Amino acid sequence: MLGGRLCDDRSVDSSIDAALVSATQSGDSDAFAVLVGPLQRELHAYCYRMLGSVHDADDALQDTLVRAWRAFGRFEFRGSVRPWLYRIATNRCLSILDQRGRRALPVDLDRSVGSDAQIDWLEPYPADRLDPGQRLVARESIELAFVAAVQRLTGTQRAVLLLREVLGFTSREVADQLDTTVAAVNSGLQRARAALDPALPAATQRVTTRQMGEAAVLELARRYAQAWEAADIDTIVSMLTNDARYSMPPVPTWFVGRQEIRDFLLSGPLACGWRFVTTEANGQLAFGTYRWDSAAAAYRPGGLDVLTLRRDGIAEVVSFLEADFAAHGLPPSLPA
Repeated sequence: MLGGRLCDDRSVDSSIDAALVSATQSGDSDAFAVLVGPLQRELHAYCYRMLGSVHDADDALQDTLVRAWRAFGRFEFRGSVRPWLYRIATNRCLSILDQRGRRALPVDLDRSVGSDAQIDWLEPYPADRLDPGQRLVARESIELAFVAAVQRLTGTQRAVLLLREVLGFTSREVADQLDTTVAAVNSGLQRARAALDPALPAATQRVTTRQMGEAAVLELARRYAQAWEAADIDTIVSMLTNDARYSMPPVPTWFVGRQEIRDFLLSGPLACGWRFVTTEANGQLAFGTYRWDSAAAAYRPGGLDVLTLRRDGIAEVVSFLEADFAAHGLPPSLPA
């Protein structure tokens, strides 16, 4: 009975889409907006995973929609516009990747990289850009570690991996989207998996905020923020894993281990007054950090800190010093 109901719903949806496709091909821009609107968030998240940049994803999505509108007269409807839109989005992302190098985090680089090096940095992803209906499903594939690892793949390998394993397209659909063969898609997926696995933290050690539970995450956030605001170095360090990493893009320098991080924090950062606002980025616990500015008599943005959690503590802190606080729903300053 349930299966029959689901089939009926899909039939109704397909009929509605067919009517919208027909109206769009007659030049109805409102019909086009209704047709592609529900897919825009997932398309944007896909472009972000491909490119590692929210701003590049904005451009890729905009180009995708413009090109789709212009080419809609030639579109052959086969039950859904989704595979076709992903074909266009993939081509736009691959074109962008041809024009620049991969994005990275400081820990992806050799520690001897100088401070004047010109690097395209990975950007944090605002929580509200994810489709609410897919947020829990999408979190793991939007985490910083996963997106950073994906950036090590070739453009085509990224597309194959994301389209097959994150978005659930069949090998035949991906082959059509990339103008290649099913055999080439399956081979590319194997190579992508082989290259990706060593770059990812052990799944048995990593723990998501969903696995920890809301109460545990809030308590950890409270303790960590309180320790920073009190300049309590002992508590901060005790919450880190033994091999924790700390970085601050666009500064290429990074620190590993409790002692290195402790020495760095004591060398300057903890001499400032801080206020932390709990938020979320890339499906992970994050903080908008605000440093006291005596000239402004207020706390001004210091960085967006995104935390990676493991069962034994905080495994990594990436402090994005140039993050767009407004994009993450954070205030421009905090009062004294």
